Amino acid sequence: MSEVDNVEKMRALSRQWGGSLFGVADLRSFKKEEILLPPSLLDRLSYGISIGFHLSDAILEEIENQPTPLYFHHYQRINILLDTIGLIVTSTIQDLGYQAVPIPASQIVDWKTQKGHLSHKHMARAAGLGWIGRNNLLANEKFGSRIRLVTILTDLPLVTNSPSIKDCGSCLYCLSVCPAGAIKERQEDFDHLRCYEQLRTFAKTLHFSHNICGVCVKACKGFKGSSGQGI
Repeated sequence: MSEVDNVEKMRALSRQWGGSLFGVADLRSFKKEEILLPPSLLDRLSYGISIGFHLSDAILEEIENQPTPLYFHHYQRINILLDTIGLIVTSTIQDLGYQAVPIPASQIVDWKTQKGHLSHKHMARAAGLGWIGRNNLLANEKFGSRIRLVTILTDLPLVTNSPSIKDCGSCLYCLSVCPAGAIKERQEDFDHLRCYEQLRTFAKTLHFSHNICGVCVKACKGFKGSSGQGI
C-alpha cells in the first residue's frame, strides 16, 4: 500500500474504535531527549500517530469548581479505551510487517519531572491536531481542550501533517475559572507548580487515585462554544 493508503487505513481503524481526531507527526522533528525511550528504539521509528478522543460534553458541563466523581470515572475509562486503540493500531501495523510502539495515554515514568514517555499534546500539535493553549493543554479548533490523547510510534510509511500555527487568539475563558490561578495571558507563563499542587489537593480531598481537575477543560469548548465565540 502507498503512504496515503496507510494513513487512511489507520485513520479508519481509529475512527471505528471511537477516535475523534487523527494525525501523523514527523518524529525526526523531536529531540531525542524529549522522548524517554531508548535511542536504539527511536532510531528505527520515523512517525508518531496521534489519536484524540472527544470527552463527553454533558459530563464536563456538570463540573463547577472541582472535578466530579463521574468525570473521574470517565477520565479513567477513556484512558483505557485510548490504550486499547493504541494496541489495535499497533497490531494492525505489525500484521503489515512494520514496527509500532503504543505509548500509554496516562503513565508517569519520571516522577521528579512528572513526565511520561513523551508529551502526547506536543505530538498532537506536531500532527496538526491543535495548539498548546493558555491552559497548557492541547486546544483543538472543533473540540477545544475537551479531548484525551494517545500516541503510536512506528516505521510504517505515512504522510505527515504540518504542525498547527493557530493559537487561542483573544480568548481568555480559562483564566478566570482556574481554581489555582495557574493560567496566565501568555501561555509561557503558565504556573506548573500551582496547577500540580491543586491537582494533588483535589486527589486528596475527593479521594481520587489520579491527579485531575477538568475546570479549564470544560471552559475550552472550541469554536462550537455556546457563546458563539471560543478559541
